[in-house]
Amino acid sequence: MRSDKHLQKKKSGKKRVLIFFSIFTLLFAGLSWFAYDQFLSGVNKTAAESTIKKKDYTFNGQKDENGNTNVLVLGSDSRGEKHPRTDTIMIAQYNEKTNKPKLLSIMRDSYVEIPGHGQNKINAAFAIGGPDLLRKTIKHNFDIDIQHYAIIDFKGFESMIDTAFPEGVEINVEQQMSEKIGVTIEPGLQKLDGEHLLGYVRYRGGADSDFGRVRRQQQVMNLLMKDMLTVEGVTKLPKLAGVITPYINTNVDTSTGIFIAKDMITNKSDLETMRIPVDGTFENARYDGAGSVLDLNIEENKEAIRTFMNS
Repeated sequence: MRSDKHLQKKKSGKKRVLIFFSIFTLLFAGLSWFAYDQFLSGVNKTAAESTIKKKDYTFNGQKDENGNTNVLVLGSDSRGEKHPRTDTIMIAQYNEKTNKPKLLSIMRDSYVEIPGHGQNKINAAFAIGGPDLLRKTIKHNFDIDIQHYAIIDFKGFESMIDTAFPEGVEINVEQQMSEKIGVTIEPGLQKLDGEHLLGYVRYRGGADSDFGRVRRQQQVMNLLMKDMLTVEGVTKLPKLAGVITPYINTNVDTSTGIFIAKDMITNKSDLETMRIPVDGTFENARYDGAGSVLDLNIEENKEAIRTFMNS
């Protein structure tokens, strides 16, 4: 009799496991379909609006010496030119061991040596030879290995904000902003839609010029990341990925993106930021062929980057 009862309990236990597994499978399938449906919804929303030319760039990058994933993030103001400008140069790093996300901004007027092309502003490297020459320039001057690139049209940022934050993003604007951003933003605490938030992160007037712009870009990246790490934020991700897809050229594959997003959501890591050049390591200068530049002490900035990226 004991063996019969034991066998009955064993069968019952297997049945419960089977039921649990079936429910889990159905739930996972439902969530996967929901995510895919939301992704397609996002793509359909912006596909007709995007004018960015999709292109697979040659990019011979690799992981850095510590196995971190580094992504060269470029903001492009494309208007159909063969060589669009890139006003925003960032390196987003994800450390798989510590789960730390970091963001390094390099100011576009930084005066550096572009391999094979002499001294110039760092953003000239992108215009001359695309993301791979910019990668080589960063490696040559600052000794950072970069594995991936993501070139994002500014219009995509605007659409993404309007989708994720239909009521706007709350920002305390420090001064009136209007010069060369296509909108006027009044000072004070307010919620900015995509068009005005884009103007906020692109504005470089006022006393702090480009330094203020980089600070505002990092401020907004922090705000957006904190929102995406909430339960509500996670549900927005599939649609946002779809919205931004028509506006982005990247070699980051889907599995890598999902892995990093999953880890960041699970660990709720704070974003650490840094700007190059760091204070006290540059001078304002002017050179023929380049105009006004930030003349960097390369060695001091290289050491600062090494400390930041490897901590």
